[in-house]
Amino acid sequence: MSTSDKFWDSKAEGYAKSPVSDEETYQKKLSETQATFSPEMRVLEFGCGTGTTAVHHAPHVLHIDAIDISQNMIEIARRKASESNIDNITFTRGALTEFNADTASLDAVLGLNVIHLLPDRQSVLTEVARILKPGGVFVSSTGCLGSSYLRFIKLFVPLGKFLGLMPDVFVLTESELATEITNAGFAIERQWHHGMKDINVFIIARKI
Repeated sequence: MSTSDKFWDSKAEGYAKSPVSDEETYQKKLSETQATFSPEMRVLEFGCGTGTTAVHHAPHVLHIDAIDISQNMIEIARRKASESNIDNITFTRGALTEFNADTASLDAVLGLNVIHLLPDRQSVLTEVARILKPGGVFVSSTGCLGSSYLRFIKLFVPLGKFLGLMPDVFVLTESELATEITNAGFAIERQWHHGMKDINVFIIARKI
């Protein structure tokens, strides 16, 4: 088990009990994402956490595969789906690079609040492009710290990880993120930011 796995396992119960910090923005993200869905779609969410977003989206699509590196998060997500009588989500522990979906097999991929936590985000974006069908949708919500004073967090990450106080966090700007998504083979259809210093960036992109 990696340091990040252990961190998120330790945070799972508290994370599940935490209220959404900005309900209005969260509902806007749900609505804009669901506007790209249709009932026959097969969707993958990587970094699904405790499954709240997958449960909200499940009634709008055929099936969702939802994965996360934390087994504790996955167990909570399964309980949430069961309590909501949702039976078209498959929750699995693992990373995107381990999921091994067939090429051009999925209609949509969601990576929400996760890209800035990945050391290999370019390979992840390449994998998202590979497994999406032409015209498929990639939805992401990412913390872009590179243009704010929070960029200095990178100085404290090694110590924070060593003490078990924080996971990997990687610093990038909104423009860098948009460029990387475009370079991976996508056309961005929606892009807006919100939150403190506008560091949270929501993007809907379509595979070219």
